[in-house]
Amino acid sequence: MNAEIIAVGSELLLGQIANTNAKFISSQLSELGINVYYHSVIGDNGGRLKKAIEIAESRADLIIFSGGLGPTKDDLTKETIAEHLNVPLVFDEKALETIEKFFTNQGRPLTENNRKQALVLQGSEVLVNHHGLAPGMLLQKGGRTYILLPGPPKELEPMFQFEVKPKLASLISKGGIILSHVLRFYGIGEAELETKIQHILDAQSNPTIAPLASDGEVTLRITAKADSKAEAWELINEKKREILSIVGKYNYGVDDDTLASKAVEMLLQNKLTISAAESLTAGLFQSELAEIPGVSGTLVGGMVTYTEEAKIQQLGIPKELLNQYGIVSSECAASMARNVRKKFGTDIGIGLTGAAGPEPHDGEPAGTIWIGIAIGEDVVTRKLQLSGLRNTNRLRTVKYTLSYLIRLLEEKGYQKV
Repeated sequence: MNAEIIAVGSELLLGQIANTNAKFISSQLSELGINVYYHSVIGDNGGRLKKAIEIAESRADLIIFSGGLGPTKDDLTKETIAEHLNVPLVFDEKALETIEKFFTNQGRPLTENNRKQALVLQGSEVLVNHHGLAPGMLLQKGGRTYILLPGPPKELEPMFQFEVKPKLASLISKGGIILSHVLRFYGIGEAELETKIQHILDAQSNPTIAPLASDGEVTLRITAKADSKAEAWELINEKKREILSIVGKYNYGVDDDTLASKAVEMLLQNKLTISAAESLTAGLFQSELAEIPGVSGTLVGGMVTYTEEAKIQQLGIPKELLNQYGIVSSECAASMARNVRKKFGTDIGIGLTGAAGPEPHDGEPAGTIWIGIAIGEDVVTRKLQLSGLRNTNRLRTVKYTLSYLIRLLEEKGYQKV
């Protein structure tokens, strides 16, 4: 099966937003063994979109559209496809009910243009949108498969993962199944990880193993083809055990896990509370934790103490300590962690200080970071020397802190999730 991805939206051509949907869809299709030979981006113009569809039909048997399913006049993807394929649009009752309920709950009138979001191609499989209003569609016609997805990534990505991917897998596996499982690693580079398991990569057949690096993390996606889910899992688990016997100490989670979700799970499981004092990250550490549901059971609070004065006045760090060792120092990070733990009465305190860049700070070069972690009366510090852009360094600081926290708790004998 060969695919083409067509993204619809003038905002993409104007450079107002990046076409991250095409990147995501391509990566997902590659796991299924589906070739993607072309990406197209078309503005909000029915005529140009129709020509793009005709070209795509000449070279692909799977055409995936993103965007143009919304309520406004320039959202014309399904209308253009309906006209091109001579397929009428009909209301999907479940989608219409969801839209009506949304506007009732909001106390807003339901306008006709919002009702049109419930229109779908007659005869298509309707893809439920759990994160928005416009449903997706999958239509098979004339030996081709047409898939229509909403444009916002927060709607498109889960719809593709949970609605589209299983359907495509069943279409191409001829009665069998294709199953993928992701191993997530931190604290090891992609090149080093690949080197350590190169013999496994060289010998792969079924399952296949695909490494991918992103934001300082490395993932290995293991994909197995089998006649049943049980057989696929058996193939995956055998390869997983082999990989983890070599690089298991860097593995922090699987599939949709994140460092933040694993840290929160571990804190909750062990009934530990946490607080943080942040300088260079300016609240980013707490923000990452706050993305995880149920975090209120562990995150008590924290402070952004960006200046020297704030560290002294709000955290009670002795001025003499800062004069002697500096703001970007092990001693400052330790004091921040210790003092914020006591101030909020938590089991754990985090202290983050450093020079995010691009300029040096307090005599230390850009990328110099100190992490302090106080667990009870014990305080541990870690130094990082990063070389990325300013905000990349801030994000990597947060991820390293979460990784260190998980490992430190494991070393102290706390139960691992």
